Amino acid sequence: MAPLMGLLISLMIFRTAGWLGWEYADQWVTSLRFAVAVMFLMTASAHWGKRREEMIAMIPPRLPNPALLVSLTGWLEIAGAAGIVIPATSAIASTGLALMLLAMFPANVYATNHKLTLGGKPVTPLGMRTILQIIFLAAVLLAGWLPIA
Repeated sequence: MAPLMGLLISLMIFRTAGWLGWEYADQWVTSLRFAVAVMFLMTASAHWGKRREEMIAMIPPRLPNPALLVSLTGWLEIAGAAGIVIPATSAIASTGLALMLLAMFPANVYATNHKLTLGGKPVTPLGMRTILQIIFLAAVLLAGWLPIA
């Protein structure tokens, strides 16, 4: 839930900054791009923090080198966060982030089916996780593909 809260709260902060005169954030799409970047920077931070071992455990055993995959996805999240706020790269960053979300979803299914934890708490149930995934995908794709008016 923290990534969703990060997305929504930062979206409102950036929109408010736009209404208060920050010209760059005076468009919904631009504010959404920054909010998506915040969300992915939040999630990337978990790839090297105290939740790292739990994230490694979420990788299905059929995939090689789970620790490397966790690090790689963290770096891709950082790159995507940077790329989505740059107008010239926002579409390609959006596409890459969406593909990564889809590729990582099986790890969430595995974690749910095996009753794993994240931050010492049970992972988000699969139904709720699927809804969150759809919201994240929609935000990422809208941020990258909607034109700035």
